Amino acid sequence: MNVRSSRALALCRFSAAVAVSMMTCPSAEAESSATLYGLVGLDVASTKRSDGPPRSFAEQSPGLTAPFWGLRITEELGGGYRVVAALESFFQPVNGGIGRTSADPLWGRNAYVGIAGPFGTVTLGRQTNLLYLAEQAVNPFQASILFSPLVMQTFTAPYGGAIAGDTVWNNAIQYRTPNLSGLTATAVFAPGGIAGSDSTFNAGLSTLYANGSLTAVATVQRTRVVAGVAAPTQIAYIAGAAYDFSRFKLYGALQGTRTDATDISTKTYEAGLALPLTSRFSILAEWAYTHRSATRGVTSSRNTGTAGLDYFLSKRTDVYLLGVYDRLAGHATAMTYATGIRHSF
Repeated sequence: MNVRSSRALALCRFSAAVAVSMMTCPSAEAESSATLYGLVGLDVASTKRSDGPPRSFAEQSPGLTAPFWGLRITEELGGGYRVVAALESFFQPVNGGIGRTSADPLWGRNAYVGIAGPFGTVTLGRQTNLLYLAEQAVNPFQASILFSPLVMQTFTAPYGGAIAGDTVWNNAIQYRTPNLSGLTATAVFAPGGIAGSDSTFNAGLSTLYANGSLTAVATVQRTRVVAGVAAPTQIAYIAGAAYDFSRFKLYGALQGTRTDATDISTKTYEAGLALPLTSRFSILAEWAYTHRSATRGVTSSRNTGTAGLDYFLSKRTDVYLLGVYDRLAGHATAMTYATGIRHSF
């Protein structure tokens, strides 16, 4: 390598370092900051669903958690007020694709801006569904759409997907109260943007209490817009809690839906356990049962359970081994097995 090439390479490295430092360090003059963060992970799985196609074997992302990267932006305005914004994108490590699937937009996870202050926080844009956030607080597999039975039976169509719509809402106007000794409340209103139909909108209300060993949630939502199109009105709710007994943590929830026009209703019961064996090694287990009924239709029920081991190699990296039991009434039992790795940054 000649001197000119060496200097060019050094300049490129310096420029990259400066760019990263600008993204992660606040500017004293502008009193603003932008932080890069995210998660990358995938697993190798042998997958079979009770009422599904033949068994498949492949690498898969999202794995235990859907990979994403994002920018968190803040700017201090003075007097305890600040601008807050986030841009977050899902991606697929298995093939380099954008989104959880090709149907996702670039900023598919969150894309919002707002004001935070002593009054609370108001944000506008694409934002994570409140019921999905509530589910994450009361199950040991948190946001997993492939391994949390509660989330699977709520948002994953192949497992019955009881909830209308996605885990993220478009056009959302959201208000969150200040934290009052562990208690916060959040309200969201999402105009449908459908001409001549102002009453066609989505709305939700959620309360969260997290203090000491106890976490408790209660959330209700009304959905009338799905993928930008008017849909039958659905009312959905969840009430649940998690309690950390130090030696182990228990989870439980009751969730339900009622959809007009179709007269379909569902009830889901969920229980979970996190059992730390060491500071790095845990056993995780969760079970969910959903009963679906219709005034003029066939009833059905589904049992899904997940159990496995989770080992943290470091503060930000863990490996896991999981098994999923699934049985839809009238169909054969099926098992899924997966092993994977996650790294957060």
